Amino acid sequence: MRLENILALSKGTLHSEPNISLFETVAFEVSKVKRGSLFVAYNPSDIPEALANGAYGILFDKPTQMGDPEVAWVQVSSIDDALKRLLRFYLLEKDLLVYACDPITLHLAHSVSTPPNFCAVEGSMAEVWEKLWPLEKKSIVLYSPALTDSEIFIETNQLIRAQATTITIIEQTLFETSFIHNDTFYERQMLSPFFIPYLEHLLFFFTFLRIPFQFKSFSKMGHFIPVFTNRRLEIKEFGTSDRVVIFEPLLELIDEQIDFLRLQASWSKILYILPETMKSHLTIGIENILFYGYPEEILALLQTNSFHFALVAGADKSILHPARSMMTQLDFEF
Repeated sequence: MRLENILALSKGTLHSEPNISLFETVAFEVSKVKRGSLFVAYNPSDIPEALANGAYGILFDKPTQMGDPEVAWVQVSSIDDALKRLLRFYLLEKDLLVYACDPITLHLAHSVSTPPNFCAVEGSMAEVWEKLWPLEKKSIVLYSPALTDSEIFIETNQLIRAQATTITIIEQTLFETSFIHNDTFYERQMLSPFFIPYLEHLLFFFTFLRIPFQFKSFSKMGHFIPVFTNRRLEIKEFGTSDRVVIFEPLLELIDEQIDFLRLQASWSKILYILPETMKSHLTIGIENILFYGYPEEILALLQTNSFHFALVAGADKSILHPARSMMTQLDFEF
């Protein structure tokens, strides 16, 4: 990567007069800096070690003590914005085929093994760079505009939607599914039937573009996460209790998940614990909706209401970790 291109594309200011004009690699971690690297200094305290490891240039946007005049000190207004402009330019020659999708379909793609010419990308700007930069020409990229800045890409296409049903569900619970796809039986996959329509679209996409795939594990989806608990909100093994707290961080999915639970678990008592910001758009007539202003209030709502399932929106399952000590304190006070 040439220094003159970096300066032009990043709109950066060069604060030295180095003899170097080319960088061999771009490094975001000090441990990955090699002789000739451009080090992206999100943390200025890492700069001395980067220089000791052989960095030829430093890209920074925070106040920094500049030293060696032989090093290219490139100051930008925002590292993320600079990286976005650089990546957009250098991806031009790769002629990538880029498709946009929803976050659920993207996360399902992480649960499938695919060849190196396919990449499902999300994360910080540095993580996106490290995934996209090594791709071969004409690779296929899947991303979600809700998670990654669309301006990185010159041109994008919408995900190709499934035209027919190819997944046959054999058995299901709220949190597991056994199904057949292409004459192969997948038994007790840790995948709620809620996600099957999204998986259908993903598999059709793979088939249409002739991308070979193989299922890995659906256990780390990060959505509709069931945590089995007892009445004291102590976490139990999967399937060993009749009280389940379901966590969904993405608020856009809550209405759809409410409909799913009302249909699939109509026999049960379901709580919907939602942030107060969602009060204005909920469907009238849904029972057992509770609102919280702060995450700390969720534990109290779970403790003081009976339920079989509790759908908690906009919070992480880690809030249950302090539950045991909190309940012990409440028991002592009462």
